[in-house]
Amino acid sequence: MSDSSANLVSDPVLAEEVQLHRALGPLHLTLIGIGATIGAGIFVIAGNVAAEHAGPAVLLSFVIAATGCFFAALCYAELAAMIPQAGSAYTYTYATMGRFMAWFIGWNMVLEFGMSASTVAAGWSGYFLNLLNQLGIDYPPGWANAPIAGTGITDLHFTGAVMNLPAAIMMLLITWILVVGITESARFNAVMVAVKVGIIALVILFGLPHIHEANFHPFIPENTGVRGHFGISGVLAASATIFFAYVGFETVSVGAQETKNPERDVSISILAALGVCTLLYVLMSAVLLGITDYHLLDVPDPVSFALARDPNLKWLVFPVNIAAIAGLISVAFGSMYGQSRVFYGMARDGFLPPAFASVHPKFRTPHVCTIIVGVVGAAIAAIFPLDILADLVSIGTLCAFIAVCVGIMILRITAPKRPRKFRTPFVWFVAPAGILVCGTMMFSLSLGTWVRLLVWTALGLLIYFVYGIRHAAPSKWSVSDES
Repeated sequence: MSDSSANLVSDPVLAEEVQLHRALGPLHLTLIGIGATIGAGIFVIAGNVAAEHAGPAVLLSFVIAATGCFFAALCYAELAAMIPQAGSAYTYTYATMGRFMAWFIGWNMVLEFGMSASTVAAGWSGYFLNLLNQLGIDYPPGWANAPIAGTGITDLHFTGAVMNLPAAIMMLLITWILVVGITESARFNAVMVAVKVGIIALVILFGLPHIHEANFHPFIPENTGVRGHFGISGVLAASATIFFAYVGFETVSVGAQETKNPERDVSISILAALGVCTLLYVLMSAVLLGITDYHLLDVPDPVSFALARDPNLKWLVFPVNIAAIAGLISVAFGSMYGQSRVFYGMARDGFLPPAFASVHPKFRTPHVCTIIVGVVGAAIAAIFPLDILADLVSIGTLCAFIAVCVGIMILRITAPKRPRKFRTPFVWFVAPAGILVCGTMMFSLSLGTWVRLLVWTALGLLIYFVYGIRHAAPSKWSVSDES
């Protein structure tokens, strides 16, 4: 079978080998999507990019990022209904563009999911320390910050800190939860989502009446002469970074192989999660920017910081810290869940050693790859700062989204009559629009981020040509109009 062939009919041998537990319904999936999305975007990233890139126009940045996500989500929904297998964009790319492109996208999804969990963990520690401070507990800052800082190519430097220990511990805790079972993990996630969404709703409800209109003027601050530092280029740069905050909805499609009715439930859950998250992002950001001067928000815990400055809202600081701690844990949970399932899919196809595809006989989870992802992610969270990690997540995600938009167009040509339980509407507008919006955001990221992507890609190509190309199984799907 040729490299470019793709078979949308599952291999019966593969079906016998798969042992993942089909336990998830549409509510579970939607909550996983919301849990994996609502977190750093609200509690950390919005304040940071407002202060550094866009000012009050960060609201527009959220809309731009959401638009790109919406186009991609419509394409994801159709592919998820047609190819209900673990792996998300990696699997869809394998089915439409062949072995090499599947590896390229799968390797970039390591940036998307693996780095996302580490990014969230780095942001989580700021709220955790704020909570400890409120409880009168002193924690040494040298063990709560990244030892490396800097966002460009030449400005990386050591900070004097030892490591971000709380972030590492949080990652290892989530690893244990993911290993013990998908049902238990889904219940844990549902509790975390309920806590954070409830408290976010409180902040929106009580914060909206205290917005100061003057804080939104000028809405788009004048560019300082540096690309990406305010002005239109700043809005686009902010949208590219903020894109990181939306990646959670893709986690829904990663869980297709553990879903009771993936052909229907995955599509519904993807769109539901994206809609809820976009609404909460915009409303929460409006409150954050409306009660505080955006110049002051470049801090580890911008929401708590902003609320503490308003006497009428100061009482919300403690519950917000609780929501941030619970919320960011659920985001990291979703990201690590996604990463382990992508590794599982790649190992199942022979791109990675068979150990990554092993399933625990009792818990029925891919325990080996989950533990590896957790340990490596904990080390990254302990060492690197949030801003470097967030941009890497964004560029990896944008690559995956573009691949999905291309893939959906390929299948409309190669298999136009194949039954589709969900059809992307206006596909010849939606898919190219998704490519255009996502591509624009990619090119708005810094040169340093592109250099790191090239280094990461080179490492991935080395692994592919040394191991993957020799061990990858023939494509398990073939494109046809036969059901």
